[in-house]
Amino acid sequence: MQQNFLRLKTSSQIVITRKVGCKKATKRAIGSFSASLLAAAMLIGGTSSQTPAVAQALPRTTDMPSELMAQLPSVRSEEEEEETLEYGELLNKIDNGEVESVELDQINGIARVQLKAAEAEAEPLEVKVFRNDRNLDLQDRLNANDVAWEVTRNTDSSAVTSLVTTGIVAMLVVFAMLMLLRRSASSGGGAMSFGRSKARFQMEAKTGVTFEDVAGINEAKEELQEVVTFLKNPERFTAIGARIPKGVLLVGPPGTGKTLLAKAIAGEAGTPFFSISGSEFVEMFVGVGASRVRDLFKKAKENAPCIVFIDEIDAVGRQRGTGIGGGNDEREQTLNQLLTEMDGFEGNSGIIVIAATNRPDVLDSALLRPGRFDRQVAVDLPGLKGRLGILEVHARDKKIAEDVEMDAIARRTTGFSGAQLANLLNEAAILTARRRKDAVTMLEVNDAIDRLTIGLSLNPLMDSKKKRLLAYHEVGHALIGSLSKYGGLLNKVTIIPRSGGIGGFASFAVQEDRLDSEFLRSYGEIIDDLVMSLGGRAAEEVIFGEAEVTSGASSDIRYVSKLVKDMVTNYGMAALSPKDDSKAAVRTDIMGGGEEYSDELAAEIDDRMREISQECLDKARKIISDNRVLVDRLVDILIEKETLEGDEFRDIVSEYITLPQKEEVKIG
Repeated sequence: MQQNFLRLKTSSQIVITRKVGCKKATKRAIGSFSASLLAAAMLIGGTSSQTPAVAQALPRTTDMPSELMAQLPSVRSEEEEEETLEYGELLNKIDNGEVESVELDQINGIARVQLKAAEAEAEPLEVKVFRNDRNLDLQDRLNANDVAWEVTRNTDSSAVTSLVTTGIVAMLVVFAMLMLLRRSASSGGGAMSFGRSKARFQMEAKTGVTFEDVAGINEAKEELQEVVTFLKNPERFTAIGARIPKGVLLVGPPGTGKTLLAKAIAGEAGTPFFSISGSEFVEMFVGVGASRVRDLFKKAKENAPCIVFIDEIDAVGRQRGTGIGGGNDEREQTLNQLLTEMDGFEGNSGIIVIAATNRPDVLDSALLRPGRFDRQVAVDLPGLKGRLGILEVHARDKKIAEDVEMDAIARRTTGFSGAQLANLLNEAAILTARRRKDAVTMLEVNDAIDRLTIGLSLNPLMDSKKKRLLAYHEVGHALIGSLSKYGGLLNKVTIIPRSGGIGGFASFAVQEDRLDSEFLRSYGEIIDDLVMSLGGRAAEEVIFGEAEVTSGASSDIRYVSKLVKDMVTNYGMAALSPKDDSKAAVRTDIMGGGEEYSDELAAEIDDRMREISQECLDKARKIISDNRVLVDRLVDILIEKETLEGDEFRDIVSEYITLPQKEEVKIG
């Protein structure tokens, strides 16, 4: 068997190793192939959890044929046979004339030495030398002893092995890419499916939602019930020449039930239902969005009458001409195709497009014109009666104790959306399970409201001085708010700290009409709000003196400053000189810069703001000073109980002073 030699380098000597040539090359090829196959398997699988399964399929010595297994021991034994020569002894052999010829492979740094005493068919010894032209000492020694030598390139089996290994790796990489493309295609994300719509399709929508599950938005329900009637009995409208709106746009804040309404329509109508998000139209490839729009409406026409619901349409329907690069981006192409498809319907095609957004101000005007989304349905925050209905719907599947008053919860949750109310009852149920109770009580509901509106409750304060100072601060807010004419009813006052740096709080019921965008606040209401907001700082100053005033009123002062500035510059409620009233009432910001009025007027505005703030602070101080005995008693009780409910607080105050009559909003 032919043999070759490989020189190994140690720290102290250069050695020459005899090994089995073809068997060693075979082993290297098998090892390289196994490593390449393992790397490709990892690329295909994508996770390390799949690697062991592939590794088990790789060749092992126990799985090799018996003929090859029989040869392996001899390979190892022959590999262990090593003949070593020090480099000086190798040079001595050259000087003694024992070397027949030498081939220098300067690229790989190998010298192939043929000895005169070796057999004719023996492979030359491979000796590791310097690369490139740094073997001058060896060349001089060869020339001096008339030893034939030449410079050649490496052509042994290692080069063949390297070439084969490279080819195998390239083939496996190509194979892995093909497998990835095949997997993507099978999951609906292949290259040929980019233009297909990603809309979820239900032949008979089983959303599990009907109009009975939708509460608090009765006006929107009435308008959308016409859509259901058209889908079930279109002849009723077409017989008299009526045309159902081609598109219905649901507009409202987040969490008010826009998507829930669409599910209810699909559940009531029992017709095919397509649902997709606006962001699913656009991909990284040009033309994909428009192609998906075409594919969506093609499927819709094949299944008419049906409903196409596009959630968050503002992701694809924004105003054109505002993009970079001339405005002709992929999103605008998608919008153009959507406009074309919606305007290309026949009047009785039976396809109704319903879309939802909370940003109608950014939608393209062409999308809102009659013939496309020609009906807009406002889905606003629910009122008191609406919140009560929503709470009753979400309380159906929960164990509620008898002490829970849904109308009281509805009054405390002014400004909550439907989603927030659902989350409120869910948080109350979680607290109930955590406390190992059998049913949700009013305590859990109140704690859940505080957690959602204020933050998580923390451990009570242990420092008696800080605790008393905080109690005076919160009692100042609560008492002045309760004595004011226009303030809301007190819900509770507490000195239990909350997350976010809140030491305590006094919670008041928000007036229902403040949810209306056309809500008008009078001068007296704003002044009462300012005095109540400064009640905490006033209590600190009156009780502890200016030297002991803390930074606890920082958020109150920011709120007061903003409200007073609006009074002076926006509401025209300041007694400025007549010539400047127009400037004060209308404020214009120029490129995000300062206001459009003179320095003299700005100084006058600052002076008037300071006067109003000081007047409100003085009024708050007077209320605290005039009711010092009542304030001290409220503080003592609050320190003891840490939390006082609104009714309990008002009962204590009514023993000392007559409270103003404040009407409670009635349900119904």
